[in-house]
Amino acid sequence: MARQTLSLRRRLRKRLRAAGAGVTRYVGNHPLVAGVAGTLIAVAMAGLTLLTLGTGRADALDHARQTSQNLVAIISGDLARNVEIYDLSLQAMVDGARDNVAATLPADVRRAVLFDRATTAAYLGGAYLIGPKGEVIASQNDDVNDAVRLADRDYFLVHQRSPTVGLYFSHPFRSRLRDGKLSVGLTRRIDDASGAFAGVALLAIRIEYFQHLLDRIDTGQLGSVFIVMDDGTLLARKPFVPRDIGSSMAKSPTFERMSAHTAGTYVARSSMDGVRRMYTYARVPGTPLIAAVAPSVDEVLAPWWHRSRIAGAMTLAFGAVFVTVSWLLAFALRDKLRAQAALLRLAATDPLTGLGNRRVLDNRLDEEWRRAQRSGQPLSVLFIDVDHFKHFNDAYGHASGDEALITVAECISAAVRRSVDVVARYGGEEFAVVLPDTAAEGALSVAEKIRRKVQGRDVVQSDGAPVTVTVSVGCATCVPAMGESAHDLLAAADRQLYAAKAGGRNRTCSAQWAAASVAQDSSA
Repeated sequence: MARQTLSLRRRLRKRLRAAGAGVTRYVGNHPLVAGVAGTLIAVAMAGLTLLTLGTGRADALDHARQTSQNLVAIISGDLARNVEIYDLSLQAMVDGARDNVAATLPADVRRAVLFDRATTAAYLGGAYLIGPKGEVIASQNDDVNDAVRLADRDYFLVHQRSPTVGLYFSHPFRSRLRDGKLSVGLTRRIDDASGAFAGVALLAIRIEYFQHLLDRIDTGQLGSVFIVMDDGTLLARKPFVPRDIGSSMAKSPTFERMSAHTAGTYVARSSMDGVRRMYTYARVPGTPLIAAVAPSVDEVLAPWWHRSRIAGAMTLAFGAVFVTVSWLLAFALRDKLRAQAALLRLAATDPLTGLGNRRVLDNRLDEEWRRAQRSGQPLSVLFIDVDHFKHFNDAYGHASGDEALITVAECISAAVRRSVDVVARYGGEEFAVVLPDTAAEGALSVAEKIRRKVQGRDVVQSDGAPVTVTVSVGCATCVPAMGESAHDLLAAADRQLYAAKAGGRNRTCSAQWAAASVAQDSSA
């Protein structure tokens, strides 16, 4: 079992090495892939960073929403609990006012019966019994002012008009009993024995209670937290602006959304100061109040923006460096490939004539031989030699000899036009041409075309006198068979070249070779 595991690991390592080598070879052969891959990786990194930053932004907003919901729940809970306590005190006051026995008690005892300890709570402006004409008939602190009438107050009129109102939460008012202090009244109706209106029980809550409740909440420099009645009357706000207390925000777009639902969260721009805030609100159970917390979106996202700028700058910097290095590597690989290709061209090209050299000839001849074997098509070879070239060099110099070779190479290239044909300098003044899929007649036609082109060209000497050169061409054609080789075909063409030279030069000799023997010879 251990040997099998070890063998499996070795095979896996070999495959991984082979895969890595394959990738390396592919990148080496396609250098721009490195640059494109590096760019795509950098873009992917940037996209991942943007996705992460987007998720972070959503998390920051979600955290602010949850925090605001918790704060709203705290404010709402405090308000609901105190209103419930105050309502119990009001109900006790109503019951005491309807008790005929309590009316016969001494004043101090009657106050103790009517007003419990809850009416002495902090921020409670006072507890009062108000008669059917709006007069104050009893007070928690025995500070009854007979001249004060409260029959015009909304909390009095609403109970006077309807016996089914229950607990009523008044709008803010300036107290006539406490030197104009701003208060909110909680009231309940008092009926006499016959059910007729007999006055109201009033608990005056100082407006500072609501403001004190909000002062403990931190929503940042641009944030806001406020308590508003369901008709849009503002009771408290932070930041505190005295003139705003008691004003109506019923027409504000932000309030319109609050009044339509029990609770919720939304983002909007304030019509008062233009700050974009996240409003989280909820109605206070058992009251006409709405508590809202609205931190500034910019302040909520400030830490996220700070992190995003750092992450964005680092991603941009690293991405730019990565892309730059990738493209530098790509260009370096491209230059290396170009240099290698140039070296290969130099290694495969005759420097004088620009034709393929002997190595190219041998490789391509072997390839075409095998292909002709598979296809059963004829393969032709031309062997070309410049006539009396040694004498030409001796008479006109090596520079003219080189010019003559270049001229002959140009004539051969002009006559051999197919991309599959191979033209090469065999050595010295000898050239060779490989003609795939070409029969003897076609090869002889190409050979004659070459011979005539060379004969029609002049080599200009240093003294300006033109000199004509000629070539002899040997042709061989065969359909490759088993047991033969490409060198046999080349040797047959060479023999025809010598036959052309022996026949007087400046001519072409051809042999159609089959079954390892020359089947037909001809000359032109």
